[in-house]
Amino acid sequence: MFDRALNALLKRPLTAVATHLVRQGWSANQLTWIGFALGLLALPLIALGHPLWALAAMALNRLADGLDGTVARLTRPTDRGAFLDITLDFLFYASIPLAFALANPAANALPAVVLIYSFVGTAGSFLAFAVLAAKRQISSEAYPSKGLYYLGGLTESVETMAVFTLMCLAPGWFAPLAYGFAALCALTTVTRIVAGIRTFRPD
Repeated sequence: MFDRALNALLKRPLTAVATHLVRQGWSANQLTWIGFALGLLALPLIALGHPLWALAAMALNRLADGLDGTVARLTRPTDRGAFLDITLDFLFYASIPLAFALANPAANALPAVVLIYSFVGTAGSFLAFAVLAAKRQISSEAYPSKGLYYLGGLTESVETMAVFTLMCLAPGWFAPLAYGFAALCALTTVTRIVAGIRTFRPD
């Protein structure tokens, strides 16, 4: 919900850093893989009882995620880059509830499963819409620079990271936070299904 506003706010500083990285020979795909590796460090850190350290890994992941797209736009965006970016993002997001389930299976396993299930709904509806939008040559006015059609919702990257941050700051509240965010993800999935039904009417 807040991704578009945050992207506009960070555009100038990200462009400045990305311009320097391009001059140093960095590619967007390199940043995508590095960001993914950094993000996955949060999984063992949370599982082993160090959620505050995991926040640093997640912050670096989000920084790399902002930079890889900016570097791509400064050089040459590719379908491979867009594919890697969205795929590795979804894997990173799912790793955080998995980490909390590993940290405390008795208390966290069920809410983690519910949250990951809700992620399947948001990710599946997002990607299905993007595939059919590309087939019909429909472009996004809200996110024209994205490598695929970016259908917004109540639970986008900003909201997801805000909840993950709260989980790391208050691990004992993981279950209610997971259930609450899963409910918001369900609403996002429903709105995307409705958008798909309205948009992809038979010709």
